[in-house]
Amino acid sequence: MKNIILIVLILVVTLSFGQTEKAENKVITEKFVENYNNDDYDGIFSMFADVMKDALPIDKTTEFLKGLKSQAGNISNREFIKYENGTYASYKTTFERAVFVLNISIDDNSEVNGLFVKPFVEEVNVENVINNLTIKNGLITKEQSEIIFESTNIFPNNTQVSIAIIKDGKVSYFGINKGSDTISTIDNQKSVFEIGSISKVFTSTLLANFVIEGKVKLNDNINSYLKTPLNNNTKISFTDLANHTSGLPRLPTNLDLTKVNLENPYKEYKEGELKEYLTKYLELSNKGENQYSNLGAGLLSYTLSKIENVTYESLLQNKIFSKYNMQNSTADITKIKGNLVRGLNNEGIEVPNWEFSVLAGAGAIFSTVQDLSQFAISQFDYSNKELKLTRVKTFELNKNMDIGLGWHILKSQSKNLWYWHNGGTGGYSSSMVIDEKSKNGIIILSNVSAFNPNMGNIDKLCFELMKTLEKE
Repeated sequence: MKNIILIVLILVVTLSFGQTEKAENKVITEKFVENYNNDDYDGIFSMFADVMKDALPIDKTTEFLKGLKSQAGNISNREFIKYENGTYASYKTTFERAVFVLNISIDDNSEVNGLFVKPFVEEVNVENVINNLTIKNGLITKEQSEIIFESTNIFPNNTQVSIAIIKDGKVSYFGINKGSDTISTIDNQKSVFEIGSISKVFTSTLLANFVIEGKVKLNDNINSYLKTPLNNNTKISFTDLANHTSGLPRLPTNLDLTKVNLENPYKEYKEGELKEYLTKYLELSNKGENQYSNLGAGLLSYTLSKIENVTYESLLQNKIFSKYNMQNSTADITKIKGNLVRGLNNEGIEVPNWEFSVLAGAGAIFSTVQDLSQFAISQFDYSNKELKLTRVKTFELNKNMDIGLGWHILKSQSKNLWYWHNGGTGGYSSSMVIDEKSKNGIIILSNVSAFNPNMGNIDKLCFELMKTLEKE
């Protein structure tokens, strides 16, 4: 689950102080900071070049800056770092409650044509990190061990990564823990993590189950199954929700990010708020195009729950978790069994778990790599109609990727199709990919924050390990 509180670019950045700030950048940045601290968002918008105004209209600009202000407060200090890619002036920026990297690019007319914010992370000297991973017992190869170390040594101390490696339908587990700048092997296949947006695959699997059982049809509109009328009698189909083509925004417009607890942003958004949104505020934009929507996945799980008149958790337990022997999986934080690995922020400090309330289908599930491997291996059973249905192409995103029901279908990574999804919350990142023909798969759960600038290493690790299975 990717939050939209900040515009964050996920990059591996080495910060290098010592370049000289140009006078024009200094003037523009000082003006930006002054306007920001005075809540003059119109003033900031007036600094934008036309191309920037088109890309980030005044309402989006205001939403972004208000969200930043509510999370971080005013700017108290800034320090020029360097020029990124020869264009962006990059600043270490101290806010009242956080430190971020502020990047501002200007054109020849000294108008802002680029702006983004990302967490500031001190440079990690990975040369000092000790590799204490063991490869005995043949659980992983030396090459895989090296890939794991190189992908994880930049994460903070107290990081855990739990990995399931599925080769020819058989699974082995490998876990790591980083402590005292040493990465060591750990048994954590039964440890519980938030899986974030991988939950969407399970929500779509519930939909497939309903279709197979004849309770709904994929092209049915949800309107017929909800007692709550949709604003302007707007029509939305089950397929639209599952493959992100409904035209719904990423989050409901009455979820005000400036007023929520940003460490648990979805907790207080409950059924009453969702009904209010559906009846009063629901509007679609770019219907028929792929537009990733946590709201859409949450609305799908809500609708399925209303059809059966049970909770999302009950649907999961009765129709998926019990069927695939996923004994340590739940969407209810109060029902977690076993060892819950605590989520971390960028500095390696523990953060609260996210509670998704009525939008549970978007990212509420807690699970283990052992449980998820049971689910993954079941995908290789061609007689399983509901799982097979989730992997059927429903939308072509681009030449490299299609969308099924929940799954992203990667067409260019391998000679075979790969079915993939990832996830991220305030304290966790995850990635899962399977190849039904070769019966290979990689599942990774971690307590690396989705807002860690290096969280992209989790997906990278997933794909690189998957490629090693093709070599064997």
